Amino acid sequence: MIKVNQLKLDVYYEDNDKFMDDLKDEVANKLKLNIDSFKIVEILRYSIDARKAHPLKAVYSLVLNLKDEKKMLKGLPKKLDISPFSYGDRYEDRLKELAKNRMSDDEDKNPNFSPIIVGLGPAGMFAALALVKAGIKPIIFERGQKVEDRRESVEKFFKDGVLNPDSNVQFGEGGAGTFSDGKLNTTVKDKYARQRFILETFVNAGAPKEILFNSRPHIGTDYLFEAVKGIRQILLDNGATIYYDSKVDKLILDENQILKGVSLSNGESYMTDSVILAIGHSSRDTVKSLFDQGVRMSPKPFAVGLRVEHKREDVNLMQYGEHSSSKLPTAFYKLTHKAANGRNVFSFCMCPGGYIVNASSEEGGVVVNGMSNYDRMADNSNSAIVVSVTADDYPSSHPLAGIDYQRDLEQKAYNLAKGLIPSERYIDFKNNNEPDKEGRISPVHKGETAFANLRECLPDYVTSAIIDGLEYWNKKMPGYADDDALLSGVETRTSSPVRIDRDDDFMSNVKGLYPTGEGAGYAGGIMSAAMDGLKVAEQIIATIKE
Repeated sequence: MIKVNQLKLDVYYEDNDKFMDDLKDEVANKLKLNIDSFKIVEILRYSIDARKAHPLKAVYSLVLNLKDEKKMLKGLPKKLDISPFSYGDRYEDRLKELAKNRMSDDEDKNPNFSPIIVGLGPAGMFAALALVKAGIKPIIFERGQKVEDRRESVEKFFKDGVLNPDSNVQFGEGGAGTFSDGKLNTTVKDKYARQRFILETFVNAGAPKEILFNSRPHIGTDYLFEAVKGIRQILLDNGATIYYDSKVDKLILDENQILKGVSLSNGESYMTDSVILAIGHSSRDTVKSLFDQGVRMSPKPFAVGLRVEHKREDVNLMQYGEHSSSKLPTAFYKLTHKAANGRNVFSFCMCPGGYIVNASSEEGGVVVNGMSNYDRMADNSNSAIVVSVTADDYPSSHPLAGIDYQRDLEQKAYNLAKGLIPSERYIDFKNNNEPDKEGRISPVHKGETAFANLRECLPDYVTSAIIDGLEYWNKKMPGYADDDALLSGVETRTSSPVRIDRDDDFMSNVKGLYPTGEGAGYAGGIMSAAMDGLKVAEQIIATIKE
């Protein structure tokens, strides 16, 4: 088999039977091959080159099987990027090898050992998947509800403002990413095929198969609900035990700070010597409890700001130009800028054709996030526009001071709009006017909205950097700083402001405690959190003893 990279064609991906025939015709024409002399084995990667100065093209990386490979390779156009291809080792093989090495060790190992996993977001789910595939049956505690019940709680909150502090946009089965765009891209390097394993797991659990090859894979909230349920069933079928509405309150430690188990808020205790801590970036109460028990933590930088909305069609025009009327996916953008005050300002978690959601998880605070369904066809496209902050900005040098910084902004946003999502037009934000109306862009929100002066809930160095960024990007994308672009706030949960320290063996200073994922400060999205969960599980698979 061979891999052909950067093959620019005129046929665009469609999920139908006719597409593969059309694609093969295009490949045959481009490579000057007889239609019967090759087979398209797989699409490895698909993207669209829609740069305004270039002809619109679909770009593929394909695996081909040639009937007479040696002979046919000589006849292919010389400019093509072609290389031999093999699938290599699969991630499951790595898990089997780790388990085999562990069980064949001279030391006695306990095959009935059950690690505990705290949290069933991406890090917790995939740590659990790795364990069950190695024959280890974890016990999982999730403070929130299973995803279908969680969805009902969230919809109730959007409708009438009744918050369930343990099951909401931030907490519950699937983690915070369940109510998002479901992006699965990452810059994390990986030589063990973990990324492929994660993508294949999602597809097998109900996610669209296109995530296997799209250059910017995303699942969308609607498919994520089904995929999370599918992964849950895999875990249960393989011996995992899951407890919902079960918040781990503290660790059980001996006099030497060695882990012996966990205690739940309902008073129950479970004993183990290995706990995977996958609590997500918003479990502030759990973080405080662990800190009080002596778990070492450090402050970490993150970013805060607002969400901006434009008409979906306007963003398509900004990005695609003359191609915007073509059959193209809803446009995406990623923006960065160094503001005049020295702060980095950038887009974050951009949601094409999506919604802004009230993502609050504490009474008396408001925080927003973005969410898209798989088709990305809501009227507006939105993105967080956030500004970097560091420990120097926090109110004290305490390791948890970043949480206080977040909470202060969220409480100000709550008071601004009496618990609703505070919003205003960009022109009013820019000129520091008192907002009293919307323009041609109406909010596409999950949760009620009220007009408010957003400058009152953010520091000056954040607001000035946001304005600087929008004006700069407007030169590259005319219309981005439209007077009627809608801003909403506040966006504070871009990542955890705390890192739970761990060593090279993924263990904290408390022996047996394995912090992982976004909440521990080692990931920044669904894919990187899932990968971190796999790495921690691998460590446990390779080392657990009786």
